[in-house]
Amino acid sequence: MNKERSFMNFIDLPAQQQRIRMQIEENIRKVLDHGQYIMGPEIGALEQALVEYTGVRHAIACSSGTDALLLALMAYGVGPGDAVFTTPFTFIATAEVVALLGATPVFVDIDPRTFNIDPEKLKQAIQAVKQNDPRLHPLPAASQSAALTPKGIIPVDLFGLPADYDRISAIAREHGLFVIEDAAQSFGAEYQGKKAGALADIACTSFFPAKPLGGYGDGGMCFTDDDTLADLMRSIRIHGQGSDRYNNVRVGINGRLDSLQAAILLAKFSLFPEETILRQQAAGRYSALLAQNESLVLPYVPDGYLSVWAQYSILARDNAHRAAIQAALQKEGIPTMVYYPKPLHVQDAFAFLGYRPDDLPVSDDCARRIFSLPMHPYLKEDDQKLIADAINGI
Repeated sequence: MNKERSFMNFIDLPAQQQRIRMQIEENIRKVLDHGQYIMGPEIGALEQALVEYTGVRHAIACSSGTDALLLALMAYGVGPGDAVFTTPFTFIATAEVVALLGATPVFVDIDPRTFNIDPEKLKQAIQAVKQNDPRLHPLPAASQSAALTPKGIIPVDLFGLPADYDRISAIAREHGLFVIEDAAQSFGAEYQGKKAGALADIACTSFFPAKPLGGYGDGGMCFTDDDTLADLMRSIRIHGQGSDRYNNVRVGINGRLDSLQAAILLAKFSLFPEETILRQQAAGRYSALLAQNESLVLPYVPDGYLSVWAQYSILARDNAHRAAIQAALQKEGIPTMVYYPKPLHVQDAFAFLGYRPDDLPVSDDCARRIFSLPMHPYLKEDDQKLIADAINGI
């Protein structure tokens, strides 16, 4: 590490906190004063604020982004024998919740430019499941002994860039499938003039501290325009509650968001629109500084899309090139991350599905080459120049 500079933050939460520390403390004090630590008034206030921001009818706060996905799937009655199509190039939670309910995740490869699920391959995968024919698209081994029923699709808005919802929704309508937007990384992004969170039948986001809108602990939220689905998710998040807490009308989970987290998120949301603009500026500087480096593949944002830049992720030539870049950056005290080094279809947790690495070659290739640079609203231009100089010197 360069002795003349301190270690750079990958995500600078202290810089953000410095701006709103007094507001955060005041919001926490209000929770301590009223003592409603579970489902206090801050929950409704946060839900209403995000309803107005996204333009949807309903927002249902919950305990994590993972539980948001679980609530959505449970509202649709997903279970054994159901196939849910999703990407392998994401965090495990997306497919984990499918398996937890006894359903089968069917992995579909990604577009090499956006890193999001490839609609053409999605069509192939649905036909393969319907015909139980792995020659049309790689299928889980389990499906070859017992036919699966296509049930739904979970696209992931990876790194803050929405998936192609027009094409995905058209495919879903053709086959009678639901679509759940995994917006864990994309809250604040836009697609064709609509906000992330409003792009599918249900959308799910995460308030994990590193997310574009993150708390100081776990939290999540579901969004939908469907009144029936909203009522189901509200019930499921509190143990299947009916008319009161001791009237349980279905099996549910303990999926509530804490009042303290909602209070913190309300304070942080006051900065969020400005921070979204600052993220655009930081990403633009990176792209300008690295534009002449022909050894790299920089992030791609199609026309009509607005990324919220949860991550700024680049493809190196190969694994060795990535390692050299990471080593050069580390020498300067600059952290990097790899999202994701091992796609889900080859994770040990999903070994029972019987996928091979070459079943989904784009995901496998990206996993060997991708790396992410420090990304947050408070990146300094001089720091970005230092990062770019170190990379361009390889």
